[in-house]
Amino acid sequence: MKKCLALILTVVMLLPVMALAENYAGEIVIGIYEPASGTSGAGGKQEALGIYYANYLAPTVELSDGVYKVKLVEVDNQSSPDKAPSAAQQLVSEGVSIVLGSYGSGVCIAAADIFDAAGLVAIGISCTNPQVTLGNPLYYRICYLDPFQGTVLANYAKDEFNATKAYTLAELGNDYDVGLAYYFAEAFKGLGGEVKGEEFPKGNSDFTAYLTSAVNSGAEIIFAPTSVEYATQIITQAAANGITIPIMAGDTWDNVRILEAAEGTDLSISVSTFFDEGDTGALAAEFVTGFKAWLNENPEKLANNGGSDIVAAVSALGYDGYMVALEALKRADSGDRDDIADVVAEVTYEGVTGFIAFDENGDAIRDQAFIIKTDNETGTWQFVKVQNVSDIAK
Repeated sequence: MKKCLALILTVVMLLPVMALAENYAGEIVIGIYEPASGTSGAGGKQEALGIYYANYLAPTVELSDGVYKVKLVEVDNQSSPDKAPSAAQQLVSEGVSIVLGSYGSGVCIAAADIFDAAGLVAIGISCTNPQVTLGNPLYYRICYLDPFQGTVLANYAKDEFNATKAYTLAELGNDYDVGLAYYFAEAFKGLGGEVKGEEFPKGNSDFTAYLTSAVNSGAEIIFAPTSVEYATQIITQAAANGITIPIMAGDTWDNVRILEAAEGTDLSISVSTFFDEGDTGALAAEFVTGFKAWLNENPEKLANNGGSDIVAAVSALGYDGYMVALEALKRADSGDRDDIADVVAEVTYEGVTGFIAFDENGDAIRDQAFIIKTDNETGTWQFVKVQNVSDIAK
């Protein structure tokens, strides 16, 4: 009798779950292709957080034949172009309908052929190197590109610091670092400036010689578009050696670990980024409030955000990336890879980071960047300006 009663109770408890499951027409899987380890792990985790938050708010997608549950499957590309193809292949094997990611351009470039061969659309989130989409018809992205970002930063260096000499530092062989340093240098030289550029080997931990080289070159600005792991070492060692040359970087430095490294120092650190948490627009403000509350409810999520609820731009982009993927599913009215590939170019979306539409290369049509700098007393980011294409010196 007791066993029978227990069985009845179990069935009764499962009925709501079974009823809920029956309401779904099926399940559609979205792949998360991000670094959870390696030199870009910190940024990859923050980007993925934005995706997970979006899925928390919108866990289903409605197509003409019913409502589908959206499942997320994440793989770690380990920040390594060498290991990226196997991570990409894992998503292909998991049967995902569309891919989101990655933080880091090199791993995107390395995975593009895998996704293309499988007919699988990938939507890059913060991968800014032009090579991600060039020649890769199924790779799209929702962020601006490095030629624009490099030009924005070169103009800022000239206007804000009146700099005529710059020093660039990038990781040897890193597509993002080397590419952005190149575009910055070309734009800076186009403004009449001089540039000395150097590259350091992967795994380097002592930047003293490079910083000394920057000083000896007479540089009035140091541009170091590196990963967060290297960035914190550069900041710490610059401060320890009494170097006060302003340091600039691209979107990768928009991270709480940069704030922690800079806090209490005399360094001026300015970066370009995709989003400012102080944006007073209704969509942006709603996102920031909700995302912070969601982070603070879960210690693990907060830890993946660097132990702070400061909103990184890549989290906002990750959120928008997920919502763009849902729009692609709706437009295709299907979770089939071929159907999605046929329509994704037509997708538009009003996101928290701005309006998103794709050009003929699959790149987002973006015309502005945010400039922020560290407040070394409070350990926070200070908004400086929005830089539009029309504001850039020709």
